[in-house]
Parts: sequence; structure tokens; C-alpha cells
Amino acid sequence: MTRVAAHSRPSPPSQPPPPAEPSAEPSAAFRALLTATGEDLLAHLRDLTPAGELAAATRLRRDHPAALVSAAIGQARLRQRAAAKFGADAERMFFTPDGVEQATRTPVAAWRAARFAALGVRRAADLGCGVGGDAIALARAGISVLAVDRDPLTCAVAEANAAALGLADLIEVRQADVTEVDLAGIDALFADPARRGGRGRVFDPEAYSPPLSWAIGAARRVPYAALKTAPGIPHEAVPSDAVAEWVSHRGEVKEAVLWFGRGGAAPRTATLLPGGDVLTGDGGRQAPDGPPCRYLYEPDGAVIRAHLVAEAAERLGGHLLDPTIAYVTADALRADPFTSAYEITDVLPFNEKRLRALLRERGVGTVTVKKRGSALTPEELLRRLKPRGEGSATVFLTRVAGAAAMLVGHPVRAEGPEGPGSGSP
Repeated sequence: MTRVAAHSRPSPPSQPPPPAEPSAEPSAAFRALLTATGEDLLAHLRDLTPAGELAAATRLRRDHPAALVSAAIGQARLRQRAAAKFGADAERMFFTPDGVEQATRTPVAAWRAARFAALGVRRAADLGCGVGGDAIALARAGISVLAVDRDPLTCAVAEANAAALGLADLIEVRQADVTEVDLAGIDALFADPARRGGRGRVFDPEAYSPPLSWAIGAARRVPYAALKTAPGIPHEAVPSDAVAEWVSHRGEVKEAVLWFGRGGAAPRTATLLPGGDVLTGDGGRQAPDGPPCRYLYEPDGAVIRAHLVAEAAERLGGHLLDPTIAYVTADALRADPFTSAYEITDVLPFNEKRLRALLRERGVGTVTVKKRGSALTPEELLRRLKPRGEGSATVFLTRVAGAAAMLVGHPVRAEGPEGPGSGSP
């Protein structure tokens, strides 16, 4: 078996796409899903599989309108997709395709809601609420929420979700343009500007809908605010009065959040969930560099995005392999939530023949390739290596002191003060 792990960033589009137009009024088919008949149909489709979809549709259309059956099957598919973000709640919730794609994962939304609650927030506005994932988390934290979206169907779905989860008393859903909402009586604002359009992802913060500059202005009109942005937001786009937090969940960077009104915190933060470990710094330090040591540490993506690799290296008593590459190396093995640890067995100048011979000699057939600072893709290298055998190894394509290099090793676990702990979050 061959596994590939690559680090890449998509290229921005040549020009920002126009914002998506609102959908029509909530369809009769969706409204029908909220009835007892609709709920019964969705219950029958809970374990729907692609192979059984045609048979299920044929059977159900004998007793129900075709439009309702199609809507139920589509909703059942969306619920299955949404389970990765919403867990067991997805079985009771309603979704749109864009809503599933753009919704915040429940652990991330809950983390943010808990922070608002700790600040004493009692009433919050969720601007661009989508299907209501963040509003639900805020309500579960005891916060009254005004959830706003301009799309009628999306609002109907958010309202249905609040009711389905028993939170209708805490969540008021309002169809409106978020830029026209009166914020009087609101003591916290959460905004999630749309970052997708007709041509895909939007990378320019001013091409968000609404633009980030508008969201920043709105954030400054309330005591507390959190603005969700893409993880790749340029650091120069972060206002001087904001704390920028990059959040990862189980090792995958999910978002960047600009916090306003909290005060006293470092301007850059990396938060790792579900553990809740937080690394802070000013984002401007440069770690020392030096030769490879016994262990290599790969910082979590949130640490890298927050420009806190120097802080991570200091925690480990280590240094960088190269001043431009986010790999830390150290002689000691330490338990650290912000990095994944590997024991390095071989350090080679870049040479495919030598690497192929080394892997074959050791019977390595399962190879995970990671790269930073190399033009060669992991897929291309694996095609050339054709690994065979029962063993496994991790190969790092990178640079050491400016020179192309290959490091071979394997993941390790470190003993922490409270017992064994993984080097990964």
C-alpha cells in the first residue's frame, strides 16, 4: 500500500467571481419535509446507500408524490455528508448543498461559542448564518442569537434546525441583507462572509460577500466580535486591533478567526482541537537553523499559518533544518501537542537511486511522502520508487541548509509528564 501526504496551496483565480444569487422562496417540497409525512420518509431513508437509492425511490413513489420523494432522498444524502461535521445531530437537521460545504464543524463552533460565553456575552448576531451551525453552538452555550441570511431557503433550513434541536426559543432567524442589520442590543457579533462564488473559492478578502472591510467595520461597533476567514488570509490583512486565531481540528486547518474586543492577548494564536491547546506569539520571530538531529518535528498547520514555528521550536529546544522550511529538528524526544514527532534514520542528499535502493534493502512497501521546499510531487516520486515489502517509512522531501535533501524516518510517540502522549494533536 502506498500513501501520499502533500502540502500544496491552490492558485487564486485571475478575478473574483460574482456573489451567488439568492435562491427562490423555500420550495413546497422542502416545507413538506417538515411534516409528519416528510419526517417518516426521512426516517425510512436513514440508511440509504447509493446501490439502494433507485429501489428506494421506486418503492416510495408508489405512495408519495415524486417531488417529495426526490427532496427526501436529496436530504438523506446531505445528512450523510453532514455527519462528518455535525455528528449525530445531522440525523435530525436539514441542509442545502452549500450549507453542508460551508458549515463550521461542531467542535470548532462549540469552541468559539464557549469563548463568547466566557466573555459574558448574552446576545449575539450571527451574520451569514447559513444552515445555522454556529447559531446552534452559540445557543447551546446559553447565548441568545439573531441569525441572519439573505437567502430564503437557507433561512427556512436554519429555522427548521433550531426547532429540530430544541433551540427555537434562543435562535431568531431573520431573512435580510447582513449589511443592513441593526446591531442595537447586540453585545457580540459573529460573521462568516461567503468565500465561494460561481467560479469556486474566493481568495481576495475584499471579494468576500460581504467584503472583509465591511465585516471589520461592523465588528468595531459591538463590544466583542469574531470574523471567520479562510486559513490563507494574508497576515498583512489582519487589522492591528484584532487577534488572529488559526484553528485546526484533528490536524487539519479549518479557519482563521479575527477576534475584536478581547484585548490583552498575543496578536497571533494557533488553536488545536479537540484538545484545546493554544500557542501564542507575535508571529514575527525567526527560529535558528542548523543540521539535522535525531528527531524531526512537523508543526501543525495552524502553527505554520500563524507564523509561530519559532515558538514551537523553542518549546522543543530545537532549530530549523532550513531557515525557510517549517521543519524543526532536535536531539530530544518530547511530547508536544503542536507538532508531530518522527525519528530520523537517514539523511540523504536528493538522489532517487539511493533512496530506492535503501527502501528495497529494508523491505519498505508503505511509504508516506511529505514535502516542503521540493518541486517534486509525492505522487511522482512514488511512481518512480515503486516500493515493495512489508515495512513502512516516512520520506521527507525538503531542504537542509539550502540544499535539496531526503530524510527517512518513522512516527514516534513521546512520554509526557502525565504518561505516553502522541507527538501529533
